Amino acid sequence: MLTAVLLLILLPPMVAQDLCKDSTDGFKVRLSIKTALGDNAYDWNESEMFLFQSTLAFAMRRHTEQDTYNIANILVCNNTPRVSFVFVVTSPDDPTKLIPKEQVEEAVRKSKHRINSAFLLSDMTLEFIGIPPTLATPITYDTPPWLIVFGVVIGAVAVGILALLMSTVSKRRRAKNKDAGFAEEDDGRVKENGTALSSLGGKDGVYNQAFSNDDRFTQL
Repeated sequence: MLTAVLLLILLPPMVAQDLCKDSTDGFKVRLSIKTALGDNAYDWNESEMFLFQSTLAFAMRRHTEQDTYNIANILVCNNTPRVSFVFVVTSPDDPTKLIPKEQVEEAVRKSKHRINSAFLLSDMTLEFIGIPPTLATPITYDTPPWLIVFGVVIGAVAVGILALLMSTVSKRRRAKNKDAGFAEEDDGRVKENGTALSSLGGKDGVYNQAFSNDDRFTQL
């Protein structure tokens, strides 16, 4: 009778260890607590392992939306002093049946930031070997960046065209004013020594008495 009781007590842990060690559905976990926290690093012990199993059970509950997962479904084996181990997840309905690796991976990825926060670690210091680090949620903008760049380029082009048009109009005005000045000189409206040349006489010019007297003496 005593032998049967001891067998019932010891058999489940032995079966669980075999499920963990012999399974291909397990994941290796590696923690770098000293690297992440330095002098504030904590010791890894049974309480920390209990917390890990609890967070994994939480992740499975969240992913499957079933409240039947608990720490008994998170089996751990191959522990090393450098804080690494392997874990598998068993079915709540059948402890001898393992949850497929793909489903466990999806659950871990969905709750990875919660697991990291529980141990004050990051994706680089709490590694699930075989599960890529989670990516940050892409930043979304109310206005697409390409539209902002397009608006700036169009604005710069518009300013350049406007400046070119203003420069062309200004050059034309200066050329027109210059041509008008030449026309005034040709019409005799440019002043010289303060007197308008057009006011000096008609088309025949002005009679000069000095030249008249010289012509008279020459004839004598």
